[in-house]
Amino acid sequence: MSPTSRTETPSGATVEILGEHEDRFEEVLTPAALAFVARLHEVFAARRTELLAERARRAAELANGGTLDFRPETAAVRADDSWRVAGAGPGLTDRRVEITGPPERRMAVNALNSGAQVWLADLEDATSPTWHHLITGQLNLIDAVERRIDDTTPAGKRYRIGDDPATIVVRPRGWHLDEHHLLIDGRPAVGALVDFGLHLFHCGQRQIDRGHGPYFYLPKLENHLEARLWNEVFTHAQAALGIPHGTIRATVLIETITAAFEMDEILYELRDHAGLNAGRWDYLFSLIKNFAQAGPRFVLPDRATLTMTQPFLRAYTDLLVRTCHRRGAHAIGGMAAALPQRDPAADEAALTRVRIDKEREAGDGFDGSWVAHPALVDTCRTAFDTVLGARPHQLDRTREDVHVTAADLLAVHRLTAGLPTEQGLRANVAVALRYLTAWLGGTGAVAVFGLMEDVATAEIARCQLWQWQHHRTRLTGGSLATPDTVRRLIDLERAALLAEGADPARLDDAVRVLEETALGTELPAFLTTAAYARHLVRTAAPAA
Repeated sequence: MSPTSRTETPSGATVEILGEHEDRFEEVLTPAALAFVARLHEVFAARRTELLAERARRAAELANGGTLDFRPETAAVRADDSWRVAGAGPGLTDRRVEITGPPERRMAVNALNSGAQVWLADLEDATSPTWHHLITGQLNLIDAVERRIDDTTPAGKRYRIGDDPATIVVRPRGWHLDEHHLLIDGRPAVGALVDFGLHLFHCGQRQIDRGHGPYFYLPKLENHLEARLWNEVFTHAQAALGIPHGTIRATVLIETITAAFEMDEILYELRDHAGLNAGRWDYLFSLIKNFAQAGPRFVLPDRATLTMTQPFLRAYTDLLVRTCHRRGAHAIGGMAAALPQRDPAADEAALTRVRIDKEREAGDGFDGSWVAHPALVDTCRTAFDTVLGARPHQLDRTREDVHVTAADLLAVHRLTAGLPTEQGLRANVAVALRYLTAWLGGTGAVAVFGLMEDVATAEIARCQLWQWQHHRTRLTGGSLATPDTVRRLIDLERAALLAEGADPARLDDAVRVLEETALGTELPAFLTTAAYARHLVRTAAPAA
């Protein structure tokens, strides 16, 4: 595809836009904004590439029988009681309810008006990263900050931001993803820097002027060196735009098993800017992925049985609260993915599960938590109101009773759940294939069987498929998980989706991606890498 535009920045970089131009895109893709993103890429892309190589090296080490422990070379950081992170930014002192979702126009209004304290505007797991979605997402964020979203549907329903909207926190893509529709000196831009750079450039000062600030969630970090890189990006970007140092605030999602061993170090690297969140679904995905080849002892049962009360998951969340509060940082709990149900009994059961989960988090010391739907805001708020009362947080609860070892974080053998089941195998095929089909069609947050699924939960599904069939895991009932069994279930689910009206070509692409990432000899690091490559083929964008 030929570039739709090509410009040269003041630093001499060539910026080419390969994505199609749409209405108002010029408001986002200004020469100054593109020059800012290009400069971020010039300064930081090489270091990002080095860190991704270190990820691959460490993953290979774990696949070959290695294990994890707290780093001896950073023991002094963990032992030092003198350092603290910067205080919460304006609008982030009370975070008892946070609602997540993509920056789609009407969903943005619903989230901002939901009554939650924070809206996580998700350009990562809840967004299918088409050029259209990413740039319209940036436009919607500008309009949200300016309070100028006012939209009426053909049916007459009006979407308008209210007088007391949630604080906006943006989640850019992870370090591993490229943006193939924007080339800098002939190479794809770093997706994380595109998302971060465009939002900070257009909305950073606007947010400050409105009494808040530019706030971000940082996904998929695997170690403190990746956190250090983000801190360097923040420092450079603030200086370049004339924003005071420390204005940016970032909450790091502890959603990889490797990062769980470096919570103190990650906070230390970002101490002018940071807090932590328990990204539970990505954490499970990371654990399964990193130890998928380690033998049957790391085979986990059905996802539905892996609640946060499992000992190894409880160790992870307890350590997160302990680490955050010891350092003066907010600790934010995990996602409640349940959705409202038409059946009253099913709806009540879903709300009960959410209530129990949020009551546990509030009781454990978290300062707030996530929900995926506005209908869950009140349930989450009630759980935290009961514990917090009028206080905005419980940072004073330092959880000195918590003492977590490396063995505790890896103690999957202490599971209270049973074996994988045939129903769990079928569910993993259904979730992965249905999600991929929707993702390839441009939808990143998908309702499947009463839950809001995103990339993280689809990753759990396909990694469990790979792990179970790779080790020929015996399921309850006596049958074995084999490649042939998985292929048969994929065929059955494909037929069901066709009967429901799924697009055949898109569905076939989804089947190819699932078979490639769940049934190959090796377990690929990310599902979205293969899915994005398939999307580029379909849209005729270059893949290099």
